[in-house]
Amino acid sequence: MAVYAIGDVQGCHKELSRLLKRLKLEPGKDEVWFVGDLVNRGPKSLETLRLVRDLGDTAVVTLGNHDLHLLALALAGDVPVSRGDLDTILDAPDCDELVDWLRRRPLAHYRPDLNTLMVHAGVTPQWDPLQTVRCAREVEQVLRSDGAGKFLAAMYGSRPNLWDPGLRGLERLRFITNCLTRIRFVQADGRLDFDQKGKPDAAPAGLTPWFEMPDRATESVRIVFGHWSTLGLLQRPGLLGLDTGCVWGGTLTAARLTGPIRIVFEESKGYKKPKSN
Repeated sequence: MAVYAIGDVQGCHKELSRLLKRLKLEPGKDEVWFVGDLVNRGPKSLETLRLVRDLGDTAVVTLGNHDLHLLALALAGDVPVSRGDLDTILDAPDCDELVDWLRRRPLAHYRPDLNTLMVHAGVTPQWDPLQTVRCAREVEQVLRSDGAGKFLAAMYGSRPNLWDPGLRGLERLRFITNCLTRIRFVQADGRLDFDQKGKPDAAPAGLTPWFEMPDRATESVRIVFGHWSTLGLLQRPGLLGLDTGCVWGGTLTAARLTGPIRIVFEESKGYKKPKSN
């Protein structure tokens, strides 16, 4: 059995199709994990979503912030985000089916036998793998419930930005969501930063990449993540960052998680111009 993980696709359907062919997955035997952000910015979000959905149990998907934007537009209505490149999905005849499938994806996926935790963006320093999964489940239950629209409408915002086990209600759900789908940097006391998107060496003083925080409670497991295109491919003991900026003209990257690690790149011509940070 082979398990591969793939970085942020963001509607790059052509690159994903080529990459999957190169991986030669065996249905019912192999798995392919997606770090999230299947949609938005690229030219074919609808086709990408259909392709991954049709992989069935072969695909494991964690939700990214752009996937949540789609859910918010579909289920909450009046939210502070534009339809942008998501129009094709929202206007599609199978939109309801695709949204229902997407809202049932997890925010964290943990395989103890592989000692691997996958999230879209990162993990607050205070959470160990099991707590990460438990917190993710709180949001997942809401997304799959009749209260999904109310939560998605209130999801936007950057406060609270410090974990407190005593958080309750929408504030707790917002923190969990922001942590798993938006963070890159944290302050010395563990507060999440949502403003900086550049490379670690260009960050203002006092900010540290979430994965470099001392005494991080997830240091004992391998974490697979995306969300950080300016970081590029990151390979360190216990860390695998796979957002290599396909939509910006980089590559779509897959990494084999079982056996000797194997990295597979699929080149992209790029569909968006990177913004300066």
